[in-house]
Amino acid sequence: MEPTAYRDISHVTDWLVRPMIVIGHTEISIAKIATILLLVTVIVSAAKFLKRVLVGRLLVSSVHDEGTRSALGTILQYLIVFFGILIVLQSAGIDLSTLTVLSGTIGLGIGFGLQNITDNFFSGLIILLERPVKVGDRIQVGDINGDVVRIAIRSTTILTNDNINIIIPNSEFVSKQVINWSHNDRNLRVAVPVGVSYGSDPEQVRRVLLGVADHHPDILAKPAPVVLFSGFGNSALNFELLVWTETRIQTPRFLQSELNFRIFAAFRKNGIEIPFPQTDLHIRSSDIPLWEPGEPKAPAG
Repeated sequence: MEPTAYRDISHVTDWLVRPMIVIGHTEISIAKIATILLLVTVIVSAAKFLKRVLVGRLLVSSVHDEGTRSALGTILQYLIVFFGILIVLQSAGIDLSTLTVLSGTIGLGIGFGLQNITDNFFSGLIILLERPVKVGDRIQVGDINGDVVRIAIRSTTILTNDNINIIIPNSEFVSKQVINWSHNDRNLRVAVPVGVSYGSDPEQVRRVLLGVADHHPDILAKPAPVVLFSGFGNSALNFELLVWTETRIQTPRFLQSELNFRIFAAFRKNGIEIPFPQTDLHIRSSDIPLWEPGEPKAPAG
């Protein structure tokens, strides 16, 4: 190799190792920054890989709940990244005790402009540790209804029935009311109200409704379907069919619609009438004359 080439390589090497920043007694060069970034990338990738192995293989036999496995894997991932970055910085010769001024500046920034990020961060830790919601749960937050597909440290992703991913900040789950349809199990109760005419036999209505429920493949036998005679309406006897399902928790309205179709067909087959809304007007006779004596009668026609 020619001397000129050696000189060029020497210049590039000197430029890479030349100190650009001094933190305390530590000199930071481009080469050191590149090394730190490379090691941090490796640590983050390794943490994601270990999370997948832990959730998808190691914990499958011992932890059957998918949400618990995902929470444990996420916590492990963040711990590996946090302590890995500390080790990399210490190995690079950066004394973390010299970063107190920087930490104070960051704390001031959090106090003024990063409250929401901090709130979501700690809310994410609460969700992962307390597990009020977990991956696979069917939840409702405000007007949003869907399945939890991912819980991160800042936000949670919900997949709706329209196949839309909605990202919700974690603070929403801590500060607001959350309906978890599957917190204890995946069973969901669906109520189907129905009205029949006053001439119908309530026992026959009960038998027909239970027969419709018994023949639907997505309705559980335990807990068994129940028919409630809920009251006497203005023009109908009001009943309510209560059924439980495990497979249709994502689409309860579609299950209710299917039951309505079957109930209508079964009622027609068994001669049970579903009445139209009606109002009865009763006119009572009175002794008060429609005209006063001495007053001329209205002309006929």
